[in-house]
Amino acid sequence: MTFSLYDAVVPSYLQTLRGTIGWLGKAEEFAATNGKEEAEMMAASLAPDMFPFNRQLRACAMHSQGALEGAFKGVFSPDLSPHPESFAGLQERLEEALAYLEALDRAEVDALTGKPMRFEFGETKWPFTAENFLLSFSQPNYYFHTTTAYAILRNQGMAIGKMDYIGKMRMEG
Repeated sequence: MTFSLYDAVVPSYLQTLRGTIGWLGKAEEFAATNGKEEAEMMAASLAPDMFPFNRQLRACAMHSQGALEGAFKGVFSPDLSPHPESFAGLQERLEEALAYLEALDRAEVDALTGKPMRFEFGETKWPFTAENFLLSFSQPNYYFHTTTAYAILRNQGMAIGKMDYIGKMRMEG
């Protein structure tokens, strides 16, 4: 079996991003129904030293769309732009990531295999191959931030389950 970087990365990002967009809509409804201010939901976190909800979800876009953009450029640096402060802003950012991923060409992503790239943040510069960056750095970060955002909503009292998180699975037939 030939290794396909596209198959190892993109379909799973698409699946969970679609699920995330679904429960983000439910979160907005939950906030309105339960009298929670949007700013309160955006600032919610699991612990004082962890990013709040809105930064967790922005990180999902950064470690999916941004990671692949970085792999194509040969360098990835964390997104330090202002994070969305509303459900609508988060929805827009995640939809942008989804559209980017949906438009990727399989052959172009597979052609990244073996290409050198770097992670750069301040003085930190880590060398990777594109596939090692995507599979050992960005994918774990993506799932960490997606799971943490989901857990924040559960911690706020929102009734969502594992199937909301997983999204639509890729089944035969």
